[in-house]
Amino acid sequence: MFKNVISKRAVIYPLLMLSAMWFGYFLQMQGFFQSCFGAIIPLLPEGLFGIVTSPLLHGNIDHIIGNSIPIAALMFLLYQFYPVVANKVFIIGWLATGLLVWLLPPIDILTGEYMYTCTIGASGVVYVLAFFLFFSGVFKWNTKLLTISMLVVLYYGSLVWGMLPEELFYNMQEPSKISWQAHLSGAVVGSIIAFAFKNVGEKKKKFIWEFPNYYSEKDDKLWQEYKENHPEDFMELPYKKKDDIWDHLEELRKR
Repeated sequence: MFKNVISKRAVIYPLLMLSAMWFGYFLQMQGFFQSCFGAIIPLLPEGLFGIVTSPLLHGNIDHIIGNSIPIAALMFLLYQFYPVVANKVFIIGWLATGLLVWLLPPIDILTGEYMYTCTIGASGVVYVLAFFLFFSGVFKWNTKLLTISMLVVLYYGSLVWGMLPEELFYNMQEPSKISWQAHLSGAVVGSIIAFAFKNVGEKKKKFIWEFPNYYSEKDDKLWQEYKENHPEDFMELPYKKKDDIWDHLEELRKR
């Protein structure tokens, strides 16, 4: 029964992604991927390689743990409830988000100065998955998928604030190391993919009462069988004759 309920892909693929992330972090600890190698460096040709590798790299143990939990949960939901498009959503979301981050100049919104940054981490992919799962349920307007949308909002609704520069909320002595550009890019890409795939896979289920001209009594075999087996229920019933007040005139006079 368990196998019929939980998709194997919904378990295997998140585990593979987590393994790749932690292996990448292990290589970092061994001295690989130093000096921005493997990171997205906006508008510089050497930063294009990071479009593929940056989600597998993280700055510290808190960074990778913070991304591992939502990656596991959101990938499970993606492959469990959107199996037809899951691979396309994941791969397109990964690459498109990285490309968009590379195209966005990292400008300090308070000073207007250009900052040479190296962007790493899977948070952009997290935003792709979260926004896809939310908007896809809304676009399809399917009861089950809308439930998934509500779960995403309940547990990850605060992600919205991550799309804004941290400097807007705190007085900081130095620029934030959190890439709001990656978060915003992931949110935009995830929303666009949800709209693009709104007619693919599971759609809204319509019930018989939503089709007023669909039902035909002649085609209802159960109803026809009941009529044949219980003819007495359909006999014409005697109706009481309507009283005429003039027939009771003498009775009324006696009162």
